[in-house]
Amino acid sequence: MYAIIESGGRQYRAEEGHSFSVEKLPYEVGEQIELGNVLLLANGDEVTVGQPTVAGVSVKATVLEQYRGEKIYVWKYKPKKRYRRRQGHRQSYTRLRIDEIVAG
Repeated sequence: MYAIIESGGRQYRAEEGHSFSVEKLPYEVGEQIELGNVLLLANGDEVTVGQPTVAGVSVKATVLEQYRGEKIYVWKYKPKKRYRRRQGHRQSYTRLRIDEIVAG
């Protein structure tokens, strides 16, 4: 059984026992959270697609860690004008482990 959930404007495939990273969520490490934006639920051959979400279904997950990703550099440059600017950015992430998919 798996579900497609939405968090931070992106979609993720959630299976019990698996972990993945999403954009930073305001929870502490070790806290159990419930994600309610389930877009699709698949149980064997039976697939339920939400319009836009599947009613009565939620995903319970545990926050494993809060961390920051690798630094990326963004350049602005205008030729022949001696204009160059460099800016760095590090995105914050939350790693989640899926505990169970609750289909009501």
